[in-house]
Amino acid sequence: MLLIFIFIFIMIDFSENSDDFTDRGATFRDIWFSYYIPYIPEMIRLVIPVAIFSACLFLTGQLSERLEITAFKAAGVSLYRLLLPYMAYAVVMAALISYLDYNIIPTSNKTRIAFEDEFIKSKNEQIDRSDIFRELSPNSILEVNYFDENQLTAYRVRFVDYDSLALRRTLTATSMRWVEENKNWLLTSVIERVYTDSGFVQTRSSGKDTTISILPQDLARSTSDIYQLSYTEAQNYIDSIKRSGAGGVNIPMVQYFGRLAYPLSIIVVVIIGFAVASVRRRGGRGVYLAFGLGISFLYLAFMKIAEPFGYYGTISPLMAASLPHLSFFIVGVFLMITAKK
Repeated sequence: MLLIFIFIFIMIDFSENSDDFTDRGATFRDIWFSYYIPYIPEMIRLVIPVAIFSACLFLTGQLSERLEITAFKAAGVSLYRLLLPYMAYAVVMAALISYLDYNIIPTSNKTRIAFEDEFIKSKNEQIDRSDIFRELSPNSILEVNYFDENQLTAYRVRFVDYDSLALRRTLTATSMRWVEENKNWLLTSVIERVYTDSGFVQTRSSGKDTTISILPQDLARSTSDIYQLSYTEAQNYIDSIKRSGAGGVNIPMVQYFGRLAYPLSIIVVVIIGFAVASVRRRGGRGVYLAFGLGISFLYLAFMKIAEPFGYYGTISPLMAASLPHLSFFIVGVFLMITAKK
């Protein structure tokens, strides 16, 4: 089931993006080795709950149609006991997906997203583009008119220091470029003003090195950042956003909690699939597969519907990420309890 879904995924994606590949000069080698092959781990993460759900419905439906589950019941084996091997498999697969999501998927996503930025421009979803404000400390603010993430350079930069009484210092620069070797910023065409009670003192310089708590990734955020980081890196990324005072912190928080909770969907769909398919129904396997597609659609739709509520703070990011899984887990438990024993 997993191989079938991956094949369908690639065919649909290629049909949608083939014009972009041609127009922007992507070679066959680039398309496969920089996009689709690095995309496979993410595809596995996305479609494996649906694949396992479909396989669970198919297998359990076969057992039910052949009256094997009826024979188990007649021998005194309950549905709860029959569910145990399914649950053991679901837990192992959930742990495997968590491992992939921590160690392998972020690295492969970096390669894939770099390809998308170059050849599929419409997929670049940058959050910060211009008029960027960051808090360096409780009494210091950085203003950036525009940041070029490719050149790692900020333009029309202004630092403002103040206290509870008045403005104390401003520093403006034409540009601020990140120097990777020194891990600091290089300012050009600098004008610094230090304010006193009687006025201010102004100094000019052609260039100046400075070290601040802001990194390039803090000025060039996109909606795909979380998916390129391990769990630890993602937590540090969110902490840096909070520390710098940037807005939109709920978006990466919902994505982070969503990544943590996503493997639980495997356990949920196995419970639902077993509860539905363990009862023999008229119509055969077609009924089980149709039901499975319906449940999968509702599950995915619920996850997508809940996310915006977390983005805009209507509900907490943790609740937005966990509510769909919790709701369908309750549905699965209800179906198990009401299934014919």
